[in-house]
Amino acid sequence: MARCYSVVMAKRYPVPRLVLLSDARNDAVLARAVARLPRGSALVFRHYHLAPGARCQRWAALRRLAASRGVALIAAGARCGRGGQGRYGAPDALGRESGLRLATAHSLREIAAAARVRADAVLLSPVLPTRSHPGAPVLGMVRFLLLARHSPVPVLALGGMNRAAARRLPSRGAVQGWAAIDGLS
Repeated sequence: MARCYSVVMAKRYPVPRLVLLSDARNDAVLARAVARLPRGSALVFRHYHLAPGARCQRWAALRRLAASRGVALIAAGARCGRGGQGRYGAPDALGRESGLRLATAHSLREIAAAARVRADAVLLSPVLPTRSHPGAPVLGMVRFLLLARHSPVPVLALGGMNRAAARRLPSRGAVQGWAAIDGLS
């Protein structure tokens, strides 16, 4: 697949090099984790474990914190109000959203689907064993890098990633950065 992103798109919605995904497991330490993220990173707000009212309250609190730290707040699932800088989900769930569009992918077919809907980047997973899906098959670093090399959109590594694993990623080329739930909280 040929690379299809223009320089204009890259400047309009810069892809973060580091993404923290929220989860029931890391909710209690999110404020500390967001405070440690470098400017230009992103927080994907999932919080599927909360009831709608509590979820929207948590969104508002994290929106203020993320904004004060220069961290983009990306929505996943049901909307919780204004202030988000983008959307996260399966390629077919991204719609025609404005802002940064981060698609999930686990295969070359899903990477192609993300390219078709003009996602700004894919979070390709699971690279390594992860607590989110214990015992599930993983891509492994070699297969992950092969898939990333064939991606027409920037790729972020997800699944079992932490700072040590991220150091094994190439500093140039197809891999834009990495994302984690536990590895950053």
